[in-house]
Amino acid sequence: MKTILRWLLDLWLRFARTIDWPLLGALVALMVIGLAVLHSAGGQNPVFVASQASRFGVGLVAMWLLSRVPVVQLRRFTPLAYAASLLPLAAVLFMGTGRSGQHWLNLGVVYVQPAELMKLSLPMMAAWWLGQRPTPPRLDTLAVAALIIGVPTGLILLQPDLGTAVLVASGGAFALYLAGLSWWWFAGGAASFALLAPAAWLWYLQPYQKARIMMFLDPESDPLGEGWNIIQSKIAIGAGGMAGQGWGRGSQSHLNYVPEHTTDFIFAVLSEEFGWIGVAVTLGLYLFIVGRCLWIASEARDGFSRLLVGSLGLALSVYVIVNGGMISGLLPVVGVPMPLLSFGGTAAVSLLAGFGVVMSVQASARRRR
Repeated sequence: MKTILRWLLDLWLRFARTIDWPLLGALVALMVIGLAVLHSAGGQNPVFVASQASRFGVGLVAMWLLSRVPVVQLRRFTPLAYAASLLPLAAVLFMGTGRSGQHWLNLGVVYVQPAELMKLSLPMMAAWWLGQRPTPPRLDTLAVAALIIGVPTGLILLQPDLGTAVLVASGGAFALYLAGLSWWWFAGGAASFALLAPAAWLWYLQPYQKARIMMFLDPESDPLGEGWNIIQSKIAIGAGGMAGQGWGRGSQSHLNYVPEHTTDFIFAVLSEEFGWIGVAVTLGLYLFIVGRCLWIASEARDGFSRLLVGSLGLALSVYVIVNGGMISGLLPVVGVPMPLLSFGGTAAVSLLAGFGVVMSVQASARRRR
């Protein structure tokens, strides 16, 4: 009996030794909240929830597998992973499908959104390049980093998918910031984008994107048309009050007033049913995850690990801010999901895989102590 117990204990230690339990606990809590809200928003359809749970399962397996890969191996295969992520990103321009562009690849069994893969591989490549060079980055280093960030961002803009392009680019931008790039460079970049805004309005933005921007500025000008989404989302948020209307009792979502209530606007459903208490708990979990990533980054023993983990954690905060601002009318609607809450497979799996990389860095730091 003692032999069996010792064997089980040894097996458990081998399984769990690379897992960062505080980080995993916060992620699991978010997934549970996401499934609960999805159950309500999806009309209490168990198949719908089971589908998302299975995707979480795939993501957790990917997270565990990547957590066991030494950082040295991750760094070695980073250029290959980046190149492999670029191929489907280019292929989607010719073989992709989507309601408002070419965002998805139909693989027969599942649909894959190649841009989501770049949320992990681009920060990895940026960290790989910047982590082995002097800080702050010199002009030649910046030029290559700009290509690393610009090529996939440009391919995503061609789909067109402005929201995801901004999120993907943010991961690379945070790697540059953590590598010591001055704030003046970011201010100059923002000014350049502002100068290019009129040209983008005339020649790049699609009619539906222009309508979203106009409705962001004045949604009440077309309350039954283009302004409907933002108005109904804000009504749902306000209806939640402090404690919410109760699980499964959100009238705005169950009567189909809130659009895309299982994907982009699922946080409005959470706000209506669980109120500001539920919102505060959920945002607290996101804040803990970002803080945990930054703490792990501070403990990292090499530049690649520090830049990678820090940029992944800070990029998560951008995802949350953009979606939260979108559903509350503080930002234009850009079709960005809320991490681990919105229904979707590629986004969930790629995000959890990224946290597997974070855990790999943490495990490597523990082994070196």
